[in-house]
Amino acid sequence: MDKFIIKGNRKLEGKVKIEGSKNAALPIIFGTLLINKGETVLKNIPPLRDIYTSIKVMEYLGAKVSYDKKEHVMTINAENINQNTAPYELMRQMRASFLVLGPILVRMSEARVSLPGGCVLGARPVNFHITAFRALGATIEEKGGYVIAKGKPLKGGSVYFDRPSHTGTENLLYGAVMAKGKTYIANAACDPEVVDVANFLNKAGAKIYGAGTPNIVVEPVKNLKNVEYSVAGDRLVAGTYLMAGAITGGKVTITGCNGDDLTLVFHKLTEMGCEIFQKKSGITIKAPKKLNPISVTTFPYPGFPTDLQACIMACSCKSSGTSHIVETVFEDRYSHTMEMNRLGADIKITSNEAIIRGVKELNGAEVMASDIRAGAGIVLACLAAKGKSNVLRVYHIDRGYYQIEEKLSSLGADIIRTND
Repeated sequence: MDKFIIKGNRKLEGKVKIEGSKNAALPIIFGTLLINKGETVLKNIPPLRDIYTSIKVMEYLGAKVSYDKKEHVMTINAENINQNTAPYELMRQMRASFLVLGPILVRMSEARVSLPGGCVLGARPVNFHITAFRALGATIEEKGGYVIAKGKPLKGGSVYFDRPSHTGTENLLYGAVMAKGKTYIANAACDPEVVDVANFLNKAGAKIYGAGTPNIVVEPVKNLKNVEYSVAGDRLVAGTYLMAGAITGGKVTITGCNGDDLTLVFHKLTEMGCEIFQKKSGITIKAPKKLNPISVTTFPYPGFPTDLQACIMACSCKSSGTSHIVETVFEDRYSHTMEMNRLGADIKITSNEAIIRGVKELNGAEVMASDIRAGAGIVLACLAAKGKSNVLRVYHIDRGYYQIEEKLSSLGADIIRTND
């Protein structure tokens, strides 16, 4: 099993190119199941573990998929979908696989989809998806660990999410684009990745209005056409590398990402004393000699992203005072705090709040990644620590970060991957 060996306390400087967004690429890949004629070409698809898992799911359902990992281009032909069941063996590997429910239901009038797996982050119920599809006229039951949905055809309707659901909104878009009648979605997720999915579907012929706002209207069409589409850059990976520059007192430039998607992240990094420069050539962060403490509350977009909570916490460990982080999105997203404390951090958890007292220095230790984003935050803490750290279970990090050790090395980090 691979691990990272990191010798920290080195200032990072240089430029990093950001690949396509995993959280946009995965739903777009599954969205191609709605296109029953021709080949769809997707560009800027990052070569990550979750992407390869999605290919297995697509091929199991009957799609033909080719992927050029060097060029980051995927070609999909979903004309001959012949399975309406997505089994646990594949679904357990990532939560995003539940997004096949909508497309399979539309294409085959019945879908049997295993309840998903992925990172363990407390309760992440699929009830938003189930309630939404019932509002479109589907009959749904849970049996033997599977969600069984039937609906021929789906009918337009009004759907209200109690809380903005990223994947719930995307799955509902799949069900609504060819339903009988108009669909209204209230309190929809506003994430840039949801906008990317809507843009893809619209390019394929859908009529989706209001993506990026809490209120979305979908006018039905008879079918979708095959298209060529390029996925937007990954704002979460971009934020991670910018914070790597911040925690090491360095100066890092990222390219390939829209800075408008990171407005609140920039605001918080500026509060910590960092300078942010946005140009056409890229986004640059220049860290201060000592970071200021910060108060952060995670919240659905446009709030501070929960997926960068571990990284901003790592930065807080090296600040000049006491920081407060409140997690409102997931119940159990502080697993990384124990590992950061092993590095010498001073973090205490009370309910959903983390209190971080900045320390003079962190020191290398053996730590492990419990999920994708926790792993990224732990790597950042190790980059700022004196001495050597071993980071175990890096397969979690590989699910969301392409060649992270190579990119960090190009910035001056002393990090290698080795087989344990």
